[in-house]
Amino acid sequence: MSTVTLTHVYKVYDNADKKAAKDQTPAVSDFCMEIQDQEFIVFVGPSGCGKSTTLRMIAGLEEITDGEIWIDDTLVNDVAPKDRDIAMVFQNYALYPHMTVYDNMAFGLKLRKVADVKRDKNGKPVLDENGNEIPVMRKYTKAEIDEKVQRAAKILAIEEYLKRKPKALSGGQRQRVALGRTIVRNPKVFLLDEPLSNLDAKLRATMRSEIIKLHDQLGATFIYVTHDQVEAMTMGTRIVVMKDGFVQQIGAPQDLYDYPINTFVAGFIGTPQMNFFDGRITPDGTITFANNQTIKLSKEALANFDADKIGTGLDIIMGVRPGDLKVLETPNDMSVTARVEVIEALGNETIIYADLDKNAEVHLEKGPTSIVASAKLKKNPARKSEIILGIDEEAIHIFDRATERSIRK
Repeated sequence: MSTVTLTHVYKVYDNADKKAAKDQTPAVSDFCMEIQDQEFIVFVGPSGCGKSTTLRMIAGLEEITDGEIWIDDTLVNDVAPKDRDIAMVFQNYALYPHMTVYDNMAFGLKLRKVADVKRDKNGKPVLDENGNEIPVMRKYTKAEIDEKVQRAAKILAIEEYLKRKPKALSGGQRQRVALGRTIVRNPKVFLLDEPLSNLDAKLRATMRSEIIKLHDQLGATFIYVTHDQVEAMTMGTRIVVMKDGFVQQIGAPQDLYDYPINTFVAGFIGTPQMNFFDGRITPDGTITFANNQTIKLSKEALANFDADKIGTGLDIIMGVRPGDLKVLETPNDMSVTARVEVIEALGNETIIYADLDKNAEVHLEKGPTSIVASAKLKKNPARKSEIILGIDEEAIHIFDRATERSIRK
């Protein structure tokens, strides 16, 4: 059983008064979460959102300003990192350059002790006056260390590299060694802080699948930090989306994709990024955009949203993912017209960058009427041509413009 529980955890740097912590701007604010045994949890968000700080607090490398962190049934706020039974993989691998792969993986075991019982010269347990075995802490034997290193090397397919030094390894091989160093310890929790960020795109994809298989094979609890939402979507059993130190939403990858709680989560999860348009919705389901184009939701689609929040009319942000747009021959109630600006033909799909305002000037940055569609087309439209884009009404997202929160039921 390897659970991790964070209860109202705060982190404020250079804060002398813990009672005033909540009145300041924390790096991490009111983080609450229970991580179950054998889960693969991913903390994701932009740089500076507090994800690595949270991971370091779990590891004991950062002091907690307020709140509690539990590993299983043990409160670890004041427990030293080495005594938390966790293992951490860093972004820069942190391998000893003068040691071989074998020695890098074995080094931690040589320093650690293992629980055992006192034994006589024949290896039999020594009993106390009550007939109970006497517990002791002892160092790992060479045979035990070798067995653990060889087992980890076999899991990671780096057996042939055990005699090499880190400088003779590729980036992916070094990453495997860093993982191997944690595996040999058989910790309760694995902490991984952006371990793939130094690898090229192809190798990152390969290592993602390797880490997923490793998690399944070890049956351990993994907590993984990344700024890459693709890694988060493909690896996590649950994702924690963070912004400015606050947890925005926690959920399964598909739930976050289908039901984002606010515009930040909706825009952060998914590639290409979700389209957003300012508009106004009326009780009959008519949505009018800034350039006066309109769409009208059916009664069935309108029923997905909170009628009380719509009231007599509501200023909204409407979101639609590029994959939920289709190029049509004729317009309908759920279509808009747009002027094509850029075409990206990727073979299996075409990315169309267009503008809902045919009279708008072309800007390098995405404007308020810019729209991106992802579609499979037999013939790509010409630049500057006008196209009709149909919107899947069951896939649209509506957010209250004042709060930027979803009004979906």
